[in-house]
Amino acid sequence: MFRRSTPQPAESPVPERPGAKGRPTPSRKEAEAAAKARARLPRDRKALARRQRELRVESSRKVREALRNGDENHLPPRDRGPVKRFIRDFVDSRLGFAELLAPMLILIMVMGYGLFGDGGVVLANSLWFTTIILVVADVFYLRFRLRRAIAQRFPEAPLKGVTWYAVMRAINMRFLRLPKPRVKINQPLPDTYR
Repeated sequence: MFRRSTPQPAESPVPERPGAKGRPTPSRKEAEAAAKARARLPRDRKALARRQRELRVESSRKVREALRNGDENHLPPRDRGPVKRFIRDFVDSRLGFAELLAPMLILIMVMGYGLFGDGGVVLANSLWFTTIILVVADVFYLRFRLRRAIAQRFPEAPLKGVTWYAVMRAINMRFLRLPKPRVKINQPLPDTYR
């Protein structure tokens, strides 16, 4: 009972589990000390300004990267959530006339400048009115279909701001949209967005 025990052979190391962090969890005291060290501000103004600038640059870099690859954790608040993801996919899966607004305006400006004579100006004016009517009709059609689709998929979601978010995305040409489109034109959308 009180005699010296013989040394036991060393245990074999525990195999690493997949997804484990590979280090022991810090104690509460160590975690609080590390948090205080991170929160401690530099004493001089230059170091403080440099630290704040580094934090701003890092944050904006993460947001830009999230806008390119769609990482939900770093997106701006206006783009987060399953409803906003569905709106983006809904707009990106269709080809609307609102998307062609910018190229049409450039064409109308070139024609209206007078390079093609008086006939070009008359054609530019009629093309201008036609473009406005088609864009307004496309926006109303988009609003009607989108609100109905959101009411089906997300019955508890508020519809405030839905139309504005969709229209602002729809009037951008596809390659200029941020976050980048994840679906192709006419691709069926998934049933769940959770």
